[in-house]
Amino acid sequence: MPPASSARRAMAAVTALALAGCATVGPDFKPPVPPQGGSAAGYAMSGDPSSTRPQLSPALPAATPWWQDFGAPQLDQLVRTAFRDSPSVAEMTARLEHAQAETDAAKGGQKPQVDATSGVRRERFNSAQFGFPGFPSSTVGLYSVGGTVSYDLDLFGARRRGVEQGLARTEAARHEADAAYLSLAANVVREALRMTAIRAQITAAQAIIADDRRIVDMVRRAEAAGGEAPSAQAAPLTQLTQDEADLPPLLRDYAVSRHQLALLVGASPAAWAPPEIDPGQIKAPDSIPVSLPSDLVRLRPDILTAEAELHAATAAIGVATANRYPNIRLSANLSQVTRSPEDIFGYGASGWNIMSGLSAPLSHGGALKARAAAAEADARVAQARYQQTVLRAFVQVSDVLAALAADRQEVDAHLRLQAIAAAKVHEADLVYPLGAATMVQVIDTHLQLNRARRSLAKAQGREYLDLVDLYAATAARWRLAGETATTAAN
Repeated sequence: MPPASSARRAMAAVTALALAGCATVGPDFKPPVPPQGGSAAGYAMSGDPSSTRPQLSPALPAATPWWQDFGAPQLDQLVRTAFRDSPSVAEMTARLEHAQAETDAAKGGQKPQVDATSGVRRERFNSAQFGFPGFPSSTVGLYSVGGTVSYDLDLFGARRRGVEQGLARTEAARHEADAAYLSLAANVVREALRMTAIRAQITAAQAIIADDRRIVDMVRRAEAAGGEAPSAQAAPLTQLTQDEADLPPLLRDYAVSRHQLALLVGASPAAWAPPEIDPGQIKAPDSIPVSLPSDLVRLRPDILTAEAELHAATAAIGVATANRYPNIRLSANLSQVTRSPEDIFGYGASGWNIMSGLSAPLSHGGALKARAAAAEADARVAQARYQQTVLRAFVQVSDVLAALAADRQEVDAHLRLQAIAAAKVHEADLVYPLGAATMVQVIDTHLQLNRARRSLAKAQGREYLDLVDLYAATAARWRLAGETATTAAN
């Protein structure tokens, strides 16, 4: 059999096999199974402190954003401002738009590709080259227009898997944008509550200093009247100095907190000032619904991002596998070529061809096989990263639940201490007019009450911050209508 005929028969056989085997190769993605604990009834480790306030419950539709549970409308205002103006949100929205555009480009590659061409060129014909010596040569102008249509049959699904990979990457970008919104809301509320707690401590510290000065003034007057020795001033002056030294760090922390809040909402400190939140407005919710672990893996954006990245890595295996198989690309072109522009669309100027091209990898030095193996390894990396992300989420919730249980015990102890100090103040104020207590004793009871108030403000501040961390760790009700990452890029 002639070599050309053998080649044609071999090519026909390969084409038939390729068409018969038309399929989408590579593994189909299946949602991963969370690590041990994903279906457990709770988060606490044996021996952890417990609290009755956080209550495990199935995920519920969001009624109101979680920060409204603290009772301060300024928090809602701050979060909305941050969602609108923060550069971090703008960055993640742009990343999402980029991923969506890349996916649209991959989808476009699946459709027929149509291109148009046109041109003008000058060519010189040498008559001697065509066997006519002695005849004059001439230069002519050629005008051409045309078009090409091509279509990739995608026999083994390389492009289909590429689109799947792009869609998964877009989904990952969407969840990353959601994570940016959730993190931003948590950071804004944390900073606002920290600022409010520091403000309460400053108020208590200033009251303590005022009481110290009243005591020092009374001792000085008693010394001047001869009722106290000169050394009696030493103790109250020392206490005054110590309490005055405690105030500047609080003022510094308060200023830093206000500046940080400006950064979070996307404003310059010189052009913006945060709203003043009355510490009395803030309240800790009596009960906090906490998502079950089985729901948490469907709520936390970082877990959903890791899952989408695993999906993209799985699709990449299909792309690498399909590239090891033959593929066919169909194409056709029409061209109009003439020496006169007015004849460009005449029938005599027409030329066309229809063709198909089969490409089949024969030998690439093992590169294609190695790329497929690398894609499989990348998928295993993504699987491990997903498992680690879920475990980290469970640990974060466990940490915050334990911290909240300890916070509640500490706040309750400070509340009792404040109640005792308030009772002493009430008693001293009653007996002083009767001569049963000195003014120093009365002022000292007020001093102890102010110290108790400052300690309570610090303890409540820690509890509020841990509450924010719990809401963020469980991806609780954080969405605002029209302000989510999913809609921001559309």
